Amino acid sequence: MTRARPERRSSDSRPDPAPHVLSLKHGGPTVQRIMLGTRLRRLRESLGITRETAASAIRASDAKLCRMELGRVGFKVRDVADLLTLYGVDDPDVREELLDSVRQANRPGWWRAYGDAFPSWFEQHLGLEEAASLIRTYEVQFVPGLLQTPAYAEAVIRLGRTVTSQDAVRRRVELRMTRQELLSRPDAPRLWVVVDEAALRRPLGGPEVMRAQLRRLVEAAALPGVTVQVLPFHVGGHAAAGGPVTVLRFPVPDLPDVVYLEQLSSALYLDKPEDVDHYLGVMDRLSVVALPAADSVDFLERVLSETGRPGRARGRPLS
Repeated sequence: MTRARPERRSSDSRPDPAPHVLSLKHGGPTVQRIMLGTRLRRLRESLGITRETAASAIRASDAKLCRMELGRVGFKVRDVADLLTLYGVDDPDVREELLDSVRQANRPGWWRAYGDAFPSWFEQHLGLEEAASLIRTYEVQFVPGLLQTPAYAEAVIRLGRTVTSQDAVRRRVELRMTRQELLSRPDAPRLWVVVDEAALRRPLGGPEVMRAQLRRLVEAAALPGVTVQVLPFHVGGHAAAGGPVTVLRFPVPDLPDVVYLEQLSSALYLDKPEDVDHYLGVMDRLSVVALPAADSVDFLERVLSETGRPGRARGRPLS
């Protein structure tokens, strides 16, 4: 797939005071909460109402209202109804549309069936990933989860000391494979992957597992909505030396880009314009120094031919 630089969103767009809700077919509760919180915040700010005043109207603290407007907690229909009254939203149809979004935001996502297979801090990522229209990711240690084979995913999961039973491993593998189904949707998100050569050379699960995983990457690179680039060793230092980065973009203006930074036992979700712009710049620079998509496929096929063959010397890097 030919690389295409995505347009950057303006970080200073003016709030739209019109009381309407944008919905996403695949948004799920995570995204519905964020969109509803954003709409309520914009309504409040357009009227010049302070957060303290709004919080008092729903018998809540300023901190709770802040979390509601950020979409980080659930909503009660009564609280949203009281806020709409305070904000002068009297149209019955508009009120019902907004209150219906409360009910949607409170519905469990499909991933709740796998609640035992992921930590609480990962749930937001599952919801954002499900709703994204563009996913850009850089991985240095492993092949990205959305492109892993079951056997490779199992090998990665077993590296974590917190997963001990075979059933727990199986559940996590199932969750990862279910996540990948979004790539086969008619409205699948664009996936733009930059993977470090280290992830391709690091043997996980044995030679046959690695060969199958490399073949999977070659196959994925041929999909119309997927771009795979390899960052080879000979590039040396690069902009993302700190670790893996994922940037998620959404098809509605109510949702800002989100940067996801996964750590060993937690994750950071960044959506401030200055943070997002910084990491978009990092991803742009990575995509420039990485091998182009066509050359990356050639590189993957060469690593595949070398994997699991004792005594085979590593080839020289592509220029």
